[in-house]
Amino acid sequence: MKNPHGGAVYKNIALDIANKIVLGELKATEKISGRSTLASMYNVSPETIRRAIALLEDMNVVLSTKGSGVEIMSIQAAEKFIEKNKDTEYLATVKENIFDLIDKKRKLDEEIEVNFEKVLDFVDRFKNITPFTLIEVEIKGDCKVLNKKINELRFWQATGATLLAYRRNGKIVVSPGPDYVFKDEDIIVVIGTTNVYDKVYDFIYNAYSEVES
Repeated sequence: MKNPHGGAVYKNIALDIANKIVLGELKATEKISGRSTLASMYNVSPETIRRAIALLEDMNVVLSTKGSGVEIMSIQAAEKFIEKNKDTEYLATVKENIFDLIDKKRKLDEEIEVNFEKVLDFVDRFKNITPFTLIEVEIKGDCKVLNKKINELRFWQATGATLLAYRRNGKIVVSPGPDYVFKDEDIIVVIGTTNVYDKVYDFIYNAYSEVES
């Protein structure tokens, strides 16, 4: 079995395991996953893992015992294994993988830039065709409307704003409807006309208590 980027897959897996041992990601004298688990981790067949482990065993890096997993024997042996096997073919594989990642990053950056420009274009066109403004307001513990339903407060009549969504505990709820209850640390998303932020903020923190009294 060959890696599509060049080099035997089992050899590269053995090098990866040895590198993890040297870096301390896998500790000496502890056992690592069995062959079936490693096969799933590296997305290869158990036979490929068997060949990788056999390479490491030949240089006393690990010891594989049936039914007991794979035991790490020596960091020094892992270093020697890497030194012996980091040949030109392996280095070429690493180099090609790096260039592949750079190319993927470039394409991702280009995609982000294109989509960002689309968003800006949409916002500009939205501003030109409508007088409405989209805002966010955080609901804090001293908010006068805390734990009250939005339909009980005559929110739209008082502010001219419509609730579009809210964020709570990292989740976004769109079109929550008239039964939405203001909760501490919510962030509400509303749309309205002129000075909508000031109107909404003043209502939920100041004016509502005056109306209620």
